[in-house]
Amino acid sequence: MTIEIALAGPRTLPNDPDLLAQVLTPYRDNCQYLKSAEVVLGDSEAHVARALCEFEIEESCYIDSTGHFNAVEFNICYNQMFYYIAAKAVKDGLLAPFDRWSMQDYWDRQLPDILIAKLASTYRRAIHTGRFQGEITVEKVVERAPGADRGAMVVLNTSCRFWDQDGGDSRGEVKIVITNAPVNGG
Repeated sequence: MTIEIALAGPRTLPNDPDLLAQVLTPYRDNCQYLKSAEVVLGDSEAHVARALCEFEIEESCYIDSTGHFNAVEFNICYNQMFYYIAAKAVKDGLLAPFDRWSMQDYWDRQLPDILIAKLASTYRRAIHTGRFQGEITVEKVVERAPGADRGAMVVLNTSCRFWDQDGGDSRGEVKIVITNAPVNGG
Protein backbone atom coordinates (compact mmCIF):
# COMPACT_ATOMS: atom_id res chain seq x y z
CA MET A 1 0.00 0.00 0.00
CA THR A 2 1.27 3.47 -0.95
CA ILE A 3 -0.09 6.61 0.68
CA GLU A 4 0.60 10.08 -0.75
CA ILE A 5 1.08 12.72 1.90
CA ALA A 6 -0.47 16.18 1.65
CA LEU A 7 0.22 19.32 3.67
CA ALA A 8 -2.36 21.73 5.05
CA GLY A 9 -1.83 25.40 5.84
CA PRO A 10 0.91 27.90 4.89
CA ARG A 11 3.42 29.00 7.52
CA THR A 12 7.04 30.05 8.01
CA LEU A 13 9.26 28.85 10.85
CA PRO A 14 12.41 30.79 11.78
CA ASN A 15 15.76 29.17 12.40
CA ASP A 16 15.85 26.93 15.49
CA PRO A 17 19.48 27.21 16.72
CA ASP A 18 19.15 24.45 19.33
CA LEU A 19 17.67 21.99 16.83
CA LEU A 20 20.29 22.96 14.24
CA ALA A 21 23.10 22.32 16.73
CA GLN A 22 21.69 18.89 17.52
CA VAL A 23 21.21 18.04 13.82
CA LEU A 24 24.87 18.92 13.17
CA THR A 25 26.22 16.97 16.17
CA PRO A 26 27.41 14.02 14.03
CA TYR A 27 29.61 16.36 11.95
CA ARG A 28 33.11 17.41 12.92
CA ASP A 29 33.32 21.09 13.85
CA ASN A 30 35.06 22.07 10.58
CA CYS A 31 32.31 20.32 8.60
CA GLN A 32 29.29 22.08 10.11
CA TYR A 33 28.57 24.22 7.06
CA LEU A 34 24.86 24.97 7.66
CA LYS A 35 24.53 28.12 9.79
CA SER A 36 20.78 28.77 9.69
CA ALA A 37 17.59 27.54 8.03
CA GLU A 38 14.09 28.98 7.76
CA VAL A 39 11.37 26.46 6.85
CA VAL A 40 8.51 27.59 4.60
CA LEU A 41 5.39 25.45 4.30
CA GLY A 42 2.36 25.60 2.05
CA ASP A 43 3.46 28.60 -0.03
CA SER A 44 3.04 26.72 -3.33
CA GLU A 45 1.03 23.81 -4.66
CA ALA A 46 4.19 22.72 -6.52
CA HIS A 47 5.90 21.48 -3.36
CA VAL A 48 5.30 20.29 0.19
CA ALA A 49 7.90 22.35 2.05
CA ARG A 50 11.17 24.18 1.56
CA ALA A 51 13.97 25.60 3.64
CA LEU A 52 16.04 28.69 2.91
CA CYS A 53 19.53 28.19 4.27
CA GLU A 54 22.71 30.10 5.02
CA PHE A 55 26.07 28.33 4.72
CA GLU A 56 29.68 29.12 5.40
CA ILE A 57 32.67 27.01 4.47
CA GLU A 58 35.67 28.53 6.21
CA GLU A 59 37.90 25.69 5.06
CA SER A 60 37.26 22.39 3.38
CA CYS A 61 36.95 19.52 5.81
CA TYR A 62 38.66 17.02 3.50
CA ILE A 63 41.03 18.72 1.02
CA ASP A 64 43.14 21.84 0.56
CA SER A 65 40.96 24.70 -0.66
CA THR A 66 39.87 24.52 -4.28
CA GLY A 67 38.36 27.99 -3.87
CA HIS A 68 35.00 26.81 -5.14
CA PHE A 69 32.03 24.70 -4.11
CA ASN A 70 32.33 21.15 -5.47
CA ALA A 71 30.43 17.84 -5.54
CA VAL A 72 31.57 16.72 -2.09
CA GLU A 73 30.52 20.00 -0.49
CA PHE A 74 27.25 19.88 -2.46
CA ASN A 75 26.48 16.51 -0.91
CA ILE A 76 27.46 17.59 2.62
CA CYS A 77 25.40 20.79 2.39
CA TYR A 78 22.43 18.91 0.94
CA ASN A 79 22.56 16.36 3.76
CA GLN A 80 22.65 19.09 6.40
CA MET A 81 19.65 20.86 4.82
CA PHE A 82 17.68 17.63 4.59
CA TYR A 83 18.52 16.55 8.13
CA TYR A 84 17.36 19.94 9.41
CA ILE A 85 14.08 20.12 7.49
CA ALA A 86 13.22 16.53 8.48
CA ALA A 87 14.06 17.14 12.15
CA LYS A 88 12.01 20.35 12.11
CA ALA A 89 9.08 18.46 10.53
CA VAL A 90 9.24 15.95 13.39
CA LYS A 91 9.74 18.48 16.20
CA ASP A 92 6.93 20.78 15.11
CA GLY A 93 4.62 18.12 13.60
CA LEU A 94 4.71 19.89 10.24
CA LEU A 95 3.74 17.13 7.84
CA ALA A 96 2.87 13.47 7.71
CA PRO A 97 4.36 11.02 8.42
CA PHE A 98 6.83 13.04 10.52
CA ASP A 99 4.01 14.44 12.64
CA ARG A 100 3.64 10.94 14.13
CA TRP A 101 7.33 10.49 14.94
CA SER A 102 9.00 11.35 18.23
CA MET A 103 12.31 13.19 18.21
CA GLN A 104 13.91 9.95 19.41
CA ASP A 105 12.46 8.20 16.32
CA TYR A 106 14.25 10.81 14.22
CA TRP A 107 17.60 10.75 16.07
CA ASP A 108 17.65 6.94 15.93
CA ARG A 109 17.30 7.10 12.12
CA GLN A 110 19.26 10.23 11.16
CA LEU A 111 22.46 8.45 10.20
CA PRO A 112 21.66 4.76 9.61
CA ASP A 113 18.27 4.98 7.88
CA ILE A 114 18.19 8.20 5.83
CA LEU A 115 19.62 7.22 2.46
CA ILE A 116 20.25 9.08 -0.77
CA ALA A 117 18.76 6.75 -3.38
CA LYS A 118 19.48 9.04 -6.34
CA LEU A 119 21.40 12.31 -6.71
CA ALA A 120 21.95 14.45 -9.79
CA SER A 121 23.75 17.79 -9.58
CA THR A 122 24.75 20.50 -12.03
CA TYR A 123 27.20 23.37 -11.64
CA ARG A 124 26.23 26.30 -13.85
CA ARG A 125 28.64 28.86 -12.42
CA ALA A 126 31.27 28.46 -9.71
CA ILE A 127 30.16 29.20 -6.16
CA HIS A 128 32.95 30.62 -4.07
CA THR A 129 33.44 29.00 -0.70
CA GLY A 130 32.86 31.27 2.23
CA ARG A 131 29.29 32.50 2.71
CA PHE A 132 26.56 31.34 0.31
CA GLN A 133 22.89 30.38 0.32
CA GLY A 134 20.97 27.21 -0.34
CA GLU A 135 17.42 26.01 -0.64
CA ILE A 136 15.94 22.54 -0.33
CA THR A 137 12.47 21.85 -1.67
CA VAL A 138 10.50 18.77 -0.67
CA GLU A 139 8.33 18.13 -3.70
CA LYS A 140 6.64 14.89 -2.74
CA VAL A 141 6.47 12.60 0.30
CA VAL A 142 5.21 9.03 0.01
CA GLU A 143 4.83 6.66 2.92
CA ARG A 144 5.11 2.96 2.11
CA ALA A 145 3.68 0.36 4.45
CA PRO A 146 5.87 -2.58 5.48
CA GLY A 147 6.06 -5.41 2.96
CA ALA A 148 6.85 -9.08 3.27
CA ASP A 149 10.53 -8.41 2.57
CA ARG A 150 11.06 -4.93 4.08
CA GLY A 151 9.99 -2.54 6.80
CA ALA A 152 8.03 0.68 6.38
CA MET A 153 9.66 3.38 4.25
CA VAL A 154 9.28 7.06 3.53
CA VAL A 155 10.32 8.23 0.05
CA LEU A 156 10.91 11.93 -0.60
CA ASN A 157 11.53 13.62 -3.93
CA THR A 158 13.52 16.78 -3.34
CA SER A 159 15.38 19.43 -5.27
CA CYS A 160 17.97 21.92 -4.12
CA ARG A 161 19.99 24.86 -5.27
CA PHE A 162 22.95 26.81 -4.01
CA TRP A 163 24.08 30.31 -4.97
CA ASP A 164 26.38 33.12 -3.90
CA GLN A 165 26.35 36.91 -4.22
CA ASP A 166 28.56 36.72 -7.33
CA GLY A 167 26.06 34.70 -9.37
CA GLY A 168 27.39 31.24 -8.51
CA ASP A 169 24.77 28.60 -9.25
CA SER A 170 24.44 24.89 -8.57
CA ARG A 171 21.28 22.76 -8.62
CA GLY A 172 20.27 19.22 -7.96
CA GLU A 173 17.54 16.63 -7.64
CA VAL A 174 17.73 14.08 -4.84
CA LYS A 175 15.53 11.12 -3.94
CA ILE A 176 15.66 10.21 -0.26
CA VAL A 177 14.54 6.90 1.18
CA ILE A 178 14.06 6.55 4.92
CA THR A 179 14.16 2.88 5.80
CA ASN A 180 13.00 1.33 9.05
CA ALA A 181 10.39 4.09 9.36
CA PRO A 182 8.19 4.00 12.46
CA VAL A 183 4.72 2.68 11.70
CA ASN A 184 2.03 5.00 13.11
CA GLY A 185 4.74 6.77 15.10
CA GLY A 186 7.20 5.31 17.61
